[in-house]
Amino acid sequence: MGWEFDVLYWFQSIHGTVGDVVWPFITKFGDHGIFWGLVMLFTLIFVKDKRVGLTCFLAMAIDVLICNVILKNTVCRDRPCWIDPTIKLLVETPDDFSFPSGHTGFSFAAAISILQYNRKWGIAATVLAGLIAISRLYLFVHFPTDVLAGLLVGVLTSICAGILVRYFYPIIEPKIIAKLPRRKKKSEK
Repeated sequence: MGWEFDVLYWFQSIHGTVGDVVWPFITKFGDHGIFWGLVMLFTLIFVKDKRVGLTCFLAMAIDVLICNVILKNTVCRDRPCWIDPTIKLLVETPDDFSFPSGHTGFSFAAAISILQYNRKWGIAATVLAGLIAISRLYLFVHFPTDVLAGLLVGVLTSICAGILVRYFYPIIEPKIIAKLPRRKKKSEK
């Protein structure tokens, strides 16, 4: 853990007026998965290729199960801000365990899901996910290995979700379309 505190203390050394406003703002994009949940809903409703939204949904659901339900409560790792309470936090002190970073995992699960279908939007989402991951270090609420583990879980769940959706969607999609109400053509009236 020594080198991890070195990294975190380096982030503390670069704190400044701009960073102390920007990084807490960026981290809010990962709070409770609200932003990424809205992105997923947007893709399900407005994007023609429904596989994007379905992959996001499945990846995020698996990620929450692995990161927040299983790993956090199995590893029970203290957060850096709990170990060194002398560091003034710019965000509210989290009350759940540190490993892995749920913000990072959820963000990468969504971003890589989008990247699998749309390069332009996927790159933008991945950059945001990366900034959210960095914000967790700047804010002294996660260790670097927490963030790395969250990133790996998010990417892997997204890849697995993409494989599952691409395999099962062609089987399920015709059945869904068959159940949708059809508009009658003028000739049928």
